[in-house]
Amino acid sequence: MIPDLGPFLETKDLKQAGLKATLPRIKILTLLEENIVRHVSAEDVYKTLLESGEDLSLATVYRVLTQFEQAGLVTRHHFEGGHSVFELNEGGHHDHILCVKCGRVDEFVDSVIEERQQKIATEKGYNMTDHSLYIFGICATCQKL
Repeated sequence: MIPDLGPFLETKDLKQAGLKATLPRIKILTLLEENIVRHVSAEDVYKTLLESGEDLSLATVYRVLTQFEQAGLVTRHHFEGGHSVFELNEGGHHDHILCVKCGRVDEFVDSVIEERQQKIATEKGYNMTDHSLYIFGICATCQKL
C-alpha cells in the first residue's frame, strides 16, 4: 500500500513558496488541491472547512489566501462585482468565460487570441508582462431556461 504523502507534499509546497507550514495553511492548501471546483471564494473555503469539522475563522481563511496569493501559490480573480475567487496557480496561462446568469466559469486557451494580444502590446510600444481576459455571456444551459 502506498502511504498518504498529502501533508508532506503540502508542507513542501509551502516551504518552496517561502511560507512556514502552519496547520491552517496546510488545511487550506490541501482543500484547494483536492477541490473539484477550481475557482473558490474565501467563504467557500471557510464553509467547506466548517463542514469537515475544522475550526478556522473566516479572517484566518482570508489571511492565508492573501499570503498564498503573495507567494504565488494561488491566483485571485475578480469575476462578478468585485467578488474575489481563488484558484491554484498550476503554472499554465488560461483565460476565462463566465455565465452572467448561473456563475459558471470555463477556462480556455486560444493561441490566436494570445498572439493578437502580444501584437497589440508591441504595436503600442509595450512589453507585455501579463494579461487576463474574461468573457461574459450566457452559457448553453441557461440559454435553454
